[in-house]
Amino acid sequence: MSKPILIDPLKFAREGASLSGKLPVSGLDERVHDDLSDTSGEVSYRLEGFRDELQRPALRIRLEAGLNVTCQRCLDGMPFSLDTDSVITLFTSQEKLEEACELDEELDAVLAEPELDVAALIEDEIIMGLPHAPKHDECGRETLSLAKADKPNPFAVLATLKRPKSE
Repeated sequence: MSKPILIDPLKFAREGASLSGKLPVSGLDERVHDDLSDTSGEVSYRLEGFRDELQRPALRIRLEAGLNVTCQRCLDGMPFSLDTDSVITLFTSQEKLEEACELDEELDAVLAEPELDVAALIEDEIIMGLPHAPKHDECGRETLSLAKADKPNPFAVLATLKRPKSE
């Protein structure tokens, strides 16, 4: 697991702070590695604190990475370009969080804790940004066309075995 990068999320948002850097993919948690074909490369991140249009504290996290995922057709590695931009609204009470989520189903919100591990947040965003079933664009087309090609019907032989009824 990567080394924790701890912030006070409410203070970070109130002050309009920002944080950026790079994390090696190999240093990320195993739960991220499970979805990748290898652990080469690094993830660039930028975290910015701000207040949204309703003056609620929020965090914007942007990630960019060239990752390698496993094609679900051929099981070979394939490149995947991760580019995410997410906004997470922070709430100080469960009631306010639930009320806001009821009013806006698209809202990404969390209950603010005294400390937030930015590395864990980055790992969560990577997992959510990965495709569920990655596939090469051209993978398996030859095999599929061969499978669909006209072949003799294996049951056609049964027709030749059919004998006329004797009267």
